[in-house]
Amino acid sequence: MKIAGLAHRGYPKKFPENTMASFQAAMDLSFSHLELDVQLSKDGVPVVIHDTTVNRTTNGKGHVADFTLEELRQLDAGGEESIPTLAEVLMLAKDKVLVDIELKQSGNLYPGLEEKVLEVIAECGVQDQVFVTSFDHYSIQRMRQLSKEIELGLVLYGATPAVFPLAEQLGARYISVKYIYLTDDFVQECEQRGIQLIAWTIDDEAEMRKLREQYPHVWICTNELEKWKQCVMDIEAV
Repeated sequence: MKIAGLAHRGYPKKFPENTMASFQAAMDLSFSHLELDVQLSKDGVPVVIHDTTVNRTTNGKGHVADFTLEELRQLDAGGEESIPTLAEVLMLAKDKVLVDIELKQSGNLYPGLEEKVLEVIAECGVQDQVFVTSFDHYSIQRMRQLSKEIELGLVLYGATPAVFPLAEQLGARYISVKYIYLTDDFVQECEQRGIQLIAWTIDDEAEMRKLREQYPHVWICTNELEKWKQCVMDIEAV
C-alpha cells in the first residue's frame, strides 16, 4: 500500500538528506511523495540541497552558488553520496512516486531558478508527477507566469486566512503549514476550497497519531518515515 505522506528530504534519519540513497529508501517504504529542496549551481544547474551553503551537509565550505556542478560533484554528502541534480532525482522517481519540489529562492538569490526548474521537469517528462512550492511566494508567482499548467503550492510558517486569495489567484492547490499552527477553521477552509493541506514537519509519534485521527485528510511531511508508516497502518487496521 502507498503511504500518504511526504518523505522530507528522503529518509534523513537513516541516510544523508537529499541524496539518491535517501530518496530510494523513501520509495522502498512506499511513500506517496518525495520532498526535496532545489538550489542553483554556479553554472545554472538545479541541484538538490537544502542550505544555501554546502557547510552542514557536505565536507566542503562555501555557498552553493559559488560551485559549478562538477565542483559540487566532488563533495562528499555523507556515506559516499554526492549532491544530486534535480534531473537525477526526477528520473529516479519517474512513474513511481510524486515529488514536491521546494524552491529555495529568496528574493532574487538565484536568477533564472524558476525557468531552469521548469526546463528540467519538461525534459524529464514528469509534469504530471510534481508540484512546485516555496516560502518565497514571489517565486511561485514567477512559476505561474512561466507556466499555466504546473501545479503549485505555498509554504507558510503559520496558518493565516490571508493566504487564500493568493492561492486562488495563482491556482495553487497545495498549502504547507508548520503543524503546530493548524486549526479547525484553517483545515476546513482548505477542504472547502479543494486545497490539499500539508503539515510540516512531524517526527513525534504521539503528534502523528493525534493529527492523523483529528485531520485524516491532511498529509504530513516527516523525517521519521517508519514511524509514520506504522501509525497509518495501525489506524487503518482498527
